[in-house]
Amino acid sequence: MLGIFLTYYFSKLKFEGKFRQWQETEKLRWEEERERAIKEAIAQSRAVLGGKFVEQLAPYLPEFKYDPTEARFIGSPIDLIVFPGLASGDPEEIVIMEIKTGKTGQLTPQERKIRQLIEDGMVRWELIQKPSQEA
Repeated sequence: MLGIFLTYYFSKLKFEGKFRQWQETEKLRWEEERERAIKEAIAQSRAVLGGKFVEQLAPYLPEFKYDPTEARFIGSPIDLIVFPGLASGDPEEIVIMEIKTGKTGQLTPQERKIRQLIEDGMVRWELIQKPSQEA
């Protein structure tokens, strides 16, 4: 009977020791993963903010081939609309522009769809005129 008790007791101690060791290992792994995820999220956030910043500054960059005063920032789903010639009172065309930063410069599916609609001529002018409030 004493043998069974001692076997149980030492087995329990061994199991508890291994369980604590496993807990500590998992806790360290979890903390490392958490730190990595935080750093990754911060880096991603900085990249997105940097891209948004560049989108708004694009008309003032040397690569921008239009008069900055003729550009209007929209932000989403497209970045800019440019009206070349507007500053001189004679607009020549309308340019819908997407600004991309980073290595790939890939359009999102929504941006590709908008580009296709524009290329297919699916653009129109609409005027909304609110009636005056005369008594």
